[in-house]
Amino acid sequence: TKKALRQNKKRRLHNIAYKTRIKNLTKRAVSLYVEKKKEELTKIIPSIYKAFDKAAKIGILKKNTSARRKALIAKKLNSLK
Repeated sequence: TKKALRQNKKRRLHNIAYKTRIKNLTKRAVSLYVEKKKEELTKIIPSIYKAFDKAAKIGILKKNTSARRKALIAKKLNSLK
């Protein structure tokens, strides 16, 4: 059980790091959307998609959750003119 606790701690830290990265990217995207900076938002979209896809692949987020959040960001991007 000691080994399992060590593994859980290590995995938890890894998962938290991924979730934090996703949150920061999402917050940045929302702030760019509010400021109506379409060019900059278009530039960071690939990194956001990559983070969501990787998190879904690893199991940090569920596949549909990842898809839903990506769709919301894409919807915001497309609403900008």
